Amino acid sequence: MFRNLFFFISTYLVLFVGSTSFANLEIKARTAILQDYLSGEILYEKEPDRSIYPASMTKIMTSIIAFDLIKSGDLSLDDKFVVSEKAWRLSTAGYSSMFIMVGDEVSVENLLHGIITASGNDACIALAEGIAGTEEEFAILMTTKANEIGMENTNFANSSGINDPDNYSTVRDILKMSHYLIKEHPEFYEWFSIKEFTWNRTGGDPITQGNRNPLLYKNLGVDGIKTGYLAVEKYSLASSLKRNGRRLIAVGSGFDTKNSRSRESSKLLTYGLTNFDLVQINKSDKPIDKIDVWLGKEDQVDVYVNEDIYKTIKKAKKKLLKISLKYDGPIEAPIKKDDIVGKFRVVYDDELVGEYELLASKNVDKVNIFTRLIKSLNYLIWGDV
Repeated sequence: MFRNLFFFISTYLVLFVGSTSFANLEIKARTAILQDYLSGEILYEKEPDRSIYPASMTKIMTSIIAFDLIKSGDLSLDDKFVVSEKAWRLSTAGYSSMFIMVGDEVSVENLLHGIITASGNDACIALAEGIAGTEEEFAILMTTKANEIGMENTNFANSSGINDPDNYSTVRDILKMSHYLIKEHPEFYEWFSIKEFTWNRTGGDPITQGNRNPLLYKNLGVDGIKTGYLAVEKYSLASSLKRNGRRLIAVGSGFDTKNSRSRESSKLLTYGLTNFDLVQINKSDKPIDKIDVWLGKEDQVDVYVNEDIYKTIKKAKKKLLKISLKYDGPIEAPIKKDDIVGKFRVVYDDELVGEYELLASKNVDKVNIFTRLIKSLNYLIWGDV
């Protein structure tokens, strides 16, 4: 027997209501992209694979390398690195700096805050040299990590993003890197929302610097991520917003001015909030339904999908979204927990937009031979399973 059950999705909705609609969104940047974080769906893009110089957005990967090492136990926030002359010189050359001094022993924690909040190029080199010996070796680690997480059009040549033609990426790749940061290191990602950092520098009074991300100071719900600027690239920004449990990530590059960067990035994030709804279709630990079992000690078994499933859809289009369970049943016992028993399908406007393995939630043993005989006779006579 074949079963195909359709459910209207209304009982699974997570609604996010907005009032503004952008009929024809145009972002004034050379390249831009917007993603709904939980569903992974791209809501807007403008030449997303165009090559860019990522400038200080490079520092996201510099931080990720350290976070990964801390997570694996190979690095500690309390570890201290000695500041080289190369790192110190960047603090005296007009670049954004943490203002560390030659010979200083600076903790990994302070260097990371100097990178994330103050955008210190000197802190980037000190961290890179402390971890890998040289900045060149550290850049190899960065590019290797980029390849690992699917950044297909990226190469890192340094830890800070300062001028180098071999330090290039795309907004799509910066988006992937930002997504990885938020997903894999949520506790450290919170540091990207810190608005100021005070460094008790050697040989001078403490210096306090503010975060350069302009959207942190607006009432939007933005909690990261990183600005960038190079004369050849102009202004760039990777930003993320969280509101009512929903997160959006936007990346843009080639904004003409600081004000344009702030305004257009805000517009992009607002567009995602006001034109789309996020729908939670499935929770990984929650049974979806029951399916019939043939010749089992139980007549039915709960089924589930072992992942959270979200979809992003245009507002006022929720009725077009449906789910179905597809399986040839009843399923014959014995059944083992996590056996694949069918498919969980997501359909939007009569088009299949997702298909997932449907799993049994527990073991179901087969009945003894006498009971099987009785059930078989009942089925032949009455069609009763």
